[in-house]
Amino acid sequence: MTSDGPSDNPLAAENAGLRTLLVQAGIDAARLLAEAGIHAAENEAAKKLQRLLLEELHHRVKNTLATVIAITTQSLRNAANLKEGSEAVEFRLVALGRAHDLLLQSQTTGASMADIIHAAIEPFDRKENPRFVVKGEPIDVGAAAVLSLSMSLNELCTNAVKHGALSSATGHVEISTTFAGQPQHTILTWTETGGPVTAEPTRRSFGTRLIGRLAEELHGKVTLAYPPAGFIYELDVPSAALKAPAAL
Repeated sequence: MTSDGPSDNPLAAENAGLRTLLVQAGIDAARLLAEAGIHAAENEAAKKLQRLLLEELHHRVKNTLATVIAITTQSLRNAANLKEGSEAVEFRLVALGRAHDLLLQSQTTGASMADIIHAAIEPFDRKENPRFVVKGEPIDVGAAAVLSLSMSLNELCTNAVKHGALSSATGHVEISTTFAGQPQHTILTWTETGGPVTAEPTRRSFGTRLIGRLAEELHGKVTLAYPPAGFIYELDVPSAALKAPAAL
């Protein structure tokens, strides 16, 4: 029994001819196939990454839409009239947009506490006569916490314009950050002075409930005080929670 040679097997003859042509062209067939394998692996990895990014985008868009729906519904429900409701929705959505801008500028890795505070208060401040004093420790904040902090600060600014220190020409706000306790906690304090006499409200507004829920997202707690001299907000949050990466 004799084995088939190239002339007896058309496929073998074709392969032999192809190898000959590749050699004559100066192409290393083995290297070419290896590169093709690498390229295929890279292509598969790129597809997996694309699927992951699309899933993450879908998740974040759903979360953002849920936030927008909650803001709109609650703002309109708790407003005295349509004008007040539309203004509340606008302020809160603008704050949400600024927080996303801040995340984009910092390449979604987070931002400094100072940048978050200044981005939130900028629309409410006056360059010729500053209304805010910001001081405290330098703190890096992870992307997951930027939105909660930005939205909380916007609520405080909005309330101060409507009812607190920023409703008066002589009012001011001091924002400070300090560290305390073991394990370490970050304390953010908002203190209003120079505005109208403060009194504790008779009911909890949507804004008050919102800043409470935002604090819970950071595993922290909020304390509100209403001395006559001015409203005081204090956020006590574990420092580790501020730096935690965003959940995928």
